[in-house]
Amino acid sequence: MWICPLCQQKFLHQNQNHSCNDRTLESFLEGKSEITTQVFNRFVDEYRKIGDFVLHPAKSKIGFAAKIRFCSIINLGKNYIDVVFHLNQLYEDNLCFHKMGQIPGSNTFNHHCRIFSADDINDELKQYMLIAYDLGIKKENL
Repeated sequence: MWICPLCQQKFLHQNQNHSCNDRTLESFLEGKSEITTQVFNRFVDEYRKIGDFVLHPAKSKIGFAAKIRFCSIINLGKNYIDVVFHLNQLYEDNLCFHKMGQIPGSNTFNHHCRIFSADDINDELKQYMLIAYDLGIKKENL
């Protein structure tokens, strides 16, 4: 495990490329609606029930990381958040993902969903949250 001396982020590989102190959680949430902020906080709280992780604000997203990054919030919209789960297989039979695809040259499949309310964080979504988290703590799977 390598820790960046400038931003204190932990990484699997030494000198791993990252957005070092480009953004903060506060800068992502600044000016966002109460709905968006509530959905963001609820999503983070639900993930905290699953296990320990670190939030990594980067230039264009907020990464969720255990041993590796397993999920990212890629957009905080007017009344929603866009989330991408990094999974090791394609899950086509679902009601929560609107876009799915394999990252070229890898065994990772990104699954995109848009969360409008706390009710959208339902049992089906929580199942995929857990799958992604489990992959994040087992670095050899990705």
